[in-house]
Amino acid sequence: MQSVPPFSELLASCRTSAVHLEMRDVYGVVEEDKDFAAWKNGRTYDIDDQSSWWNDFHQTVADGVARGVAVRRLRVISEPVSDYIRYEHSCTPQNLAAGEDVRWLPRRLASDLLFPGNDFWLFDEQAVKFGLFTGEGRFVRHEMSYEPTVIKQCASAVDAAWERAIPHAEFQV
Repeated sequence: MQSVPPFSELLASCRTSAVHLEMRDVYGVVEEDKDFAAWKNGRTYDIDDQSSWWNDFHQTVADGVARGVAVRRLRVISEPVSDYIRYEHSCTPQNLAAGEDVRWLPRRLASDLLFPGNDFWLFDEQAVKFGLFTGEGRFVRHEMSYEPTVIKQCASAVDAAWERAIPHAEFQV
């Protein structure tokens, strides 16, 4: 099995762009379980109090953006949205503060688009890091591809969907 570099290393080597395509309505990522449960019980973050939510991921993104890397995130979602998507929407100002551009694409607007079978990060249109999850949304593993055809297909999917997607500031859940 091919080794998979950590996100921080892949983004640190980026020169122009990193884009994340998310297509699940529920993620059961262990690192988020407590935060998601707290959100369901009414916890909110004060976006102005960065010390309460800023983490290594946000810093990695902010460092990349400061170097001129455009970091985009596209979330393809079902409607009505799941609780998890409501949670993600409430946390998205954190992504924006780190410098990401985030858009939302309801599936009803994506019926004629073709997507890969898994979420991914695309780095400089040179490498794709796929995220594999169980049916319940638990993370299984990452897989890398440097195959030009796969990279082109992923880039085309994101480009087509991005044009239709709704900027975070305009998307209501």
